[in-house]
Amino acid sequence: MSYTLTTLTKKKDIDAIIKDTIDKVLVLRFGRASDAVCLHLDDLLSKSAREVSKFATIALVDIDSEDVQVYVKYFDISLVPSTVFFFNAHHMKMDSGTADHTKWIGAFHTKQDFIDVVEAIFRGAMKGKMIVNCPLPPERIPKYQLLYKDL
Repeated sequence: MSYTLTTLTKKKDIDAIIKDTIDKVLVLRFGRASDAVCLHLDDLLSKSAREVSKFATIALVDIDSEDVQVYVKYFDISLVPSTVFFFNAHHMKMDSGTADHTKWIGAFHTKQDFIDVVEAIFRGAMKGKMIVNCPLPPERIPKYQLLYKDL
């Protein structure tokens, strides 16, 4: 069964959901509805929403919305989809063996992979941790070459 996920297009709505999601992991998927990988991830997220509802809230952020560019820049969203996690308004990081611990880049391979990651973040957050180790084996973690351009 799938759930309809809320799509956020305003900074004030993102601010509110970050501030108001208490004792649950907030999962924010940054992307666009026209992207095939985003659509795949969105399907997986909507199918997982009920199973994680006791310990997580999921929302989508439309990166093409002018009003959310402050978050797109802050989290350095250059590849979509990118998924950012919060707990009690704190940005949660995850060491998945990649150069970027601040977000999950790409889609999850399976619904269970997503659930395992959110559970690991929830358990770590409940113990006061701000960074957790990724519970997935390396072959199920998307690999991207991060290119740094001269700015």
